[in-house]
Amino acid sequence: MASCIMFLDNNTSVGSEEEEAPVSSADENKVLVRRFLEAQANADPDALEELLAPDFVDHDLQPDQEPGREGFIRSVAEEPDIFSNLRVNIYDQVAEGDKVTTRFTWRRIHDRGEFLGLAPAGMEIKTTAIVINRVSGGKIVEEWSESTGVLEATRQRLEQERLERERIEQELQLARSIQQASLPKEVPSLQGWQINPHYHPAREVGGDFYDFHLLSENRLGVVVGDATGKGVPAALVMASARSMLRALAQASNSPGEVLSRVNDALVTDIPPNMFVTCFYAILDPEYGTLKYANAGHDLPYLWRGGDAHELRATGMPLGLMPGMSYEQKEIELDSGQGVFFYSDGLVEAHDPKGEMFGSPRLRAHVAERGEERSLGDFLMKELYSFVGEGWEQEDDIPLLTLKRYASPS
Repeated sequence: MASCIMFLDNNTSVGSEEEEAPVSSADENKVLVRRFLEAQANADPDALEELLAPDFVDHDLQPDQEPGREGFIRSVAEEPDIFSNLRVNIYDQVAEGDKVTTRFTWRRIHDRGEFLGLAPAGMEIKTTAIVINRVSGGKIVEEWSESTGVLEATRQRLEQERLERERIEQELQLARSIQQASLPKEVPSLQGWQINPHYHPAREVGGDFYDFHLLSENRLGVVVGDATGKGVPAALVMASARSMLRALAQASNSPGEVLSRVNDALVTDIPPNMFVTCFYAILDPEYGTLKYANAGHDLPYLWRGGDAHELRATGMPLGLMPGMSYEQKEIELDSGQGVFFYSDGLVEAHDPKGEMFGSPRLRAHVAERGEERSLGDFLMKELYSFVGEGWEQEDDIPLLTLKRYASPS
């Protein structure tokens, strides 16, 4: 419809005066025009039928808009098929004689149908317009607006938004492919041990990862990490950290030493504003010993005897500064005991009120259900119940359980 997206130049001619007709007062004319604009925002054809004169003329037609009263009403009726949440905000009106000049803003969301040859974008379109309406006999008789360049500018802006979304989606797909290629293809099988990884990716790819290292003497390296940031940069940093960990893990049986070497390598290999948190453990499945070190990552939970305890070890995230050392500790897992690894995507998830899932809640669940084989599935169900329907996952969520279920022969 012509009045929705047009500007009027102050010097634009409004045409010659027609023969005199009885007119309402200036205030009544302004109220009539306000009703006219609100009827357009509400896509109310009955109100438009009432307000428009039978011989109504729109002097600045939109593309594909038929001239005359019925063409105008039809174009208004089609708006809800293209836009949602249509609304008008009137800033100023000036009435002189039988004409009313109105300055206003249209807002609507392009999320339903094609507009100016472009598919629904889901973006809000805001258009400021100035139009002149002539009133005669309590009806809107004519409308003038200046259309030069406004439609093309709107189309170009929508097209730029579309191209930008496509570029972002391509980057997300690239980051996702890097991330998926970095995840283990198979889960190691160790006699007497149960290893259950879960990975729940967010739409906006982050740098979360987990990995396994098959080491000498039947030992197994277990890694859970998170590179800061989103998209391709985070995916590349994550892939770089993963490769370094794999290479250096073969040279040492000390998790602390491995993290120290990876840290020194990453300092010169990643941007200065990025880093990687990482928990690295080496399991000896025969004796049930687990050596571990932590580079600033979320603390895993050890469950034993119906309780959950944090596995604490101090250390800075990887890649921040050279020469860092990492505290190393060791525990022994007996039959029925295990360790639960995760990243901040789980504990920092928010419900609709802004409350975080949080570490205390997670610890209580692990203590209660740690011995269950499907701990990861249970925790994700609890998370979905906590965040509610319509939740947009903010970060990737890797979960990994390592449990000793019988003494190896």
